[in-house]
Amino acid sequence: MPKSSGVPSPSGPMIIPTSATDKSLNAARLKDSELEPRRIESREAAARLQRAMSHLQESGWYWGPLTAAQAKQVLIDAPEGTFLVRDSSYQGYLLTLSVKTSLGPTHLRIEHAIGMFGFDSVIVARPRLRRFEGAVDLVQHYALTYKHLASQKDGLRAQNDTGGGNPSAPTEKTLQLKLTRPLHKVSHSLQHLCRITINQHSRCHQDLPLPRRLQDFLLEYPFVL
Repeated sequence: MPKSSGVPSPSGPMIIPTSATDKSLNAARLKDSELEPRRIESREAAARLQRAMSHLQESGWYWGPLTAAQAKQVLIDAPEGTFLVRDSSYQGYLLTLSVKTSLGPTHLRIEHAIGMFGFDSVIVARPRLRRFEGAVDLVQHYALTYKHLASQKDGLRAQNDTGGGNPSAPTEKTLQLKLTRPLHKVSHSLQHLCRITINQHSRCHQDLPLPRRLQDFLLEYPFVL
């Protein structure tokens, strides 16, 4: 009888120690458990970005692939404070806000980082600038901030004319932008115009005596611009 060489026959089954199999499976499960939160976070970030871009499309003042020269031509005869949002011409930036200022049309790059939108700025000033989940949220914040400051200044001016009040105007430590009028690329439907009007006068849609379907329609675009 020939002596056994100790090497299993090629036709025979290969036996893997159970402990090695368990270690391999446990390592795979551990890796999957570590990656799962990242997958969920990535899906949530993608959903937020999609929702933000959907709101921007719905706004009517998103012009898409418009160059800086084309934006300047569109805004050159518009009143000061007129603005639009377009695709950024700079690599690494998603959008650009183009606005008519007292010196003419100017452009501010909008960056999207860590799931938030904010204006591009020098490193020193960047931490002081607020960031938002959507581009419409971002633009609306600065538009309402300017409206509030302008209203305060008018009130102070009226008080000064009558001899009362504090002559010093309120200060704003963040970026100051005069955003007064969005320039729409297309005409809005009557339904959307009504929705904006309702949003301007009420922020509690669930309290309005409206059918659920109309309340959902209002929530699809919860902005005033």
